[in-house]
Amino acid sequence: MNRKKFFSFYSILITLLFVVVIGNKPVWAQVNPAASYALIKRVIPQKAAYFVVREIKSDAGNDVFEIESKNNKIILSGNNGVAIASALYYYLTEYAHCQVTWNGTNLNLPAKLPVLASKIHKNTPYQYRYYLNYCTFNYSMSWWDWKRWQKEIDWMAMHGINMPLALTGQEYTWYEVYKGMGFTDNDLKDFFSGPAYFSWFWMGNLDGWGGPLPLSWMQSHRDLQQKIVHRERELGMKPVLQSFTGHVPASFQKHFPASKLKKTNWNNGFADTYILDTDDPLFAEIGNKFIKAQTALYGTDHLYSADTFNENEPPTNDTAYLAALSNRVYQAMSKADPKAIWVMQGWLFYSDRKFWNAPQVKALLDAVPNEHMIILDLATEIEPVWKRTDAFYGKPWIWNMLNNFGGNVNLFGRMEGVADGPAKALHAANKGELKGIGLTMEAIEQNPVLYELMLQNTWQDSVIPLDAWLSKYLRNRYGAHSKNALDAWQVLKKTVYNGTAIRDGAESIITGRPTFDSTTVWTRTKLNYNPKDLLPAWDGLIKAIPACRNSDGFNYDLVDVTRQVLANYALPLQKQWVKAYREKNAVEFKLYSGQYLQLISDMDKLLASRKDFLLGPWIADARNWGTTASEKALYERNARDLITLWGDADSPLHEYANRQWSGLLNDFYKVRWQKFFEVLTTSLQSGKEADLPAFEQSIKHWEWQWVNSRKDFPVQATGNPVTESERIYQKYRKQIGAAY
Repeated sequence: MNRKKFFSFYSILITLLFVVVIGNKPVWAQVNPAASYALIKRVIPQKAAYFVVREIKSDAGNDVFEIESKNNKIILSGNNGVAIASALYYYLTEYAHCQVTWNGTNLNLPAKLPVLASKIHKNTPYQYRYYLNYCTFNYSMSWWDWKRWQKEIDWMAMHGINMPLALTGQEYTWYEVYKGMGFTDNDLKDFFSGPAYFSWFWMGNLDGWGGPLPLSWMQSHRDLQQKIVHRERELGMKPVLQSFTGHVPASFQKHFPASKLKKTNWNNGFADTYILDTDDPLFAEIGNKFIKAQTALYGTDHLYSADTFNENEPPTNDTAYLAALSNRVYQAMSKADPKAIWVMQGWLFYSDRKFWNAPQVKALLDAVPNEHMIILDLATEIEPVWKRTDAFYGKPWIWNMLNNFGGNVNLFGRMEGVADGPAKALHAANKGELKGIGLTMEAIEQNPVLYELMLQNTWQDSVIPLDAWLSKYLRNRYGAHSKNALDAWQVLKKTVYNGTAIRDGAESIITGRPTFDSTTVWTRTKLNYNPKDLLPAWDGLIKAIPACRNSDGFNYDLVDVTRQVLANYALPLQKQWVKAYREKNAVEFKLYSGQYLQLISDMDKLLASRKDFLLGPWIADARNWGTTASEKALYERNARDLITLWGDADSPLHEYANRQWSGLLNDFYKVRWQKFFEVLTTSLQSGKEADLPAFEQSIKHWEWQWVNSRKDFPVQATGNPVTESERIYQKYRKQIGAAY
């Protein structure tokens, strides 16, 4: 029997041994060996046969794992699949010097696996390790297929996640519910949003935008969700599904003319949506229908997300009203599932703090039994809301890092706060019922160091010694020791990752709609550091090339830091052409505006060397979901719109989700600036003031045309990341240093 067949037979045999019998009914023990072995084989196929999986009991109800060497095998023991996957990742990072991130992976295992001198035992102080934000499902995951989801679930398990938000396929649940209530396809065609906008549809912020949604999408993503939750559960995770919060179709009034509906508006350029009042008997009825339909489709772990006022203020601050509303939302889920636990995003307490004072917060939360609610302190690293709400008045709560907004590409984070924040909260006398930690970023696939650092907290209850951790992180990431790289990261820690002064990472003025100003509504360019202070990090990474050039993670970091330096440099370069224009100096205006456009082209070419920074896959993956030419066009329009205008030509959210991506820089941002410079050049030549309001209208028209256009972009990287970074360094280092 060859090794592959033996491994498969061995996995099946171990799986059978882990089945227990209760009342003559076979059920899985906490560990599903087949699922754990399959994960190991996906991650390290060449060494999977050297690992053995065993089940152990949990420590005081929380997850636990052990690792030991025995008989030339590595024994991974845990109380569930997540614990075993975490044991695997602990071994890979602590002993084999490996790493798995979205942006760079090092799985260069030694020929002979390291042997442990003694058994390792780890337990987590956190019952829950939460993952995802509604927004992540669109800013990053809009077009994911099963292959990409499977990779993410493996990453989640290895990083200790046991409580993932699982919203894929919810539109099909609603389709079933409303069809069962007599609604026609025509009644619903303006209700479901396009695939890039589900997050805000699910939260009741908008209807229909980006649609109409094809039934083929609903059916394919019903099937995808079933695979997702099945895999998550067989690894020991408990997915958080959705519950009813009152958002109904505009056609609801036609079917139920006596229903108590109220119009609400998100105030971001979209039409009104309709909310069914919680005291209408239909509210409980629909809530019950939804959970039953959802459970039939996707099962349940009794965890339900429900956000009643996401960026929409309640009609009154009366505490009795808020308490009654909250209780009815809970009752709508608990009548269908008596074990229901309401998982509430605490974003409203941060985003609308003027409304949510202590009496209002307390009223909303006290109306639900403590054991049936969990609060997500959604951006604890930015502002710990738990500190001003008496730890959410007795409710179990989770400490979360948000970090990224809109999927913007920037180097940013609060490294010190992430290293010590969870442990400090865990040991605080006023922590209340702190039960977990989590990641609630609006988008992923950037700043991998922050997410590795945050999840280092999972298996310890003490503050992370940042410098020692960073040294280990780089050894694992780059596959080599490099003093130059470590020095560079000390600079990054003190600059881009110091997390002071601003809420979230700055964008480049390049991605903003053309302007003389240093910022726009959503393109905020204020940095949390002096841009000149970042340059030594760039120098250090360039010097580290000989030692680290073969590392996937190093190549990503080198391009990303180079990108950030160029993105910052756009601002002083902008000041030069603005000054030249205002002084009516046509020669210098031509010189500096030309340099500005060349900077964009150089950034585009640099970013083309890494697939992480390509526009092409985003659009190609969107089109791949289409089953007809019209569906492919619809999905491409969704993909283009979200990362540019967000809405229509007059959208106030334009650039909120801007991306510094190759393809987008040359094809969208650069063209806008070229058109702007043409207007200004004509003004200088004619001696007449530029008509900026007219330009604003014309560029909106051009942007909308771009959103609705059709074009393929490269889906594979071109050029060498090291060569391109060195080229940029030689061209720009001296002049950038002189600019500050």
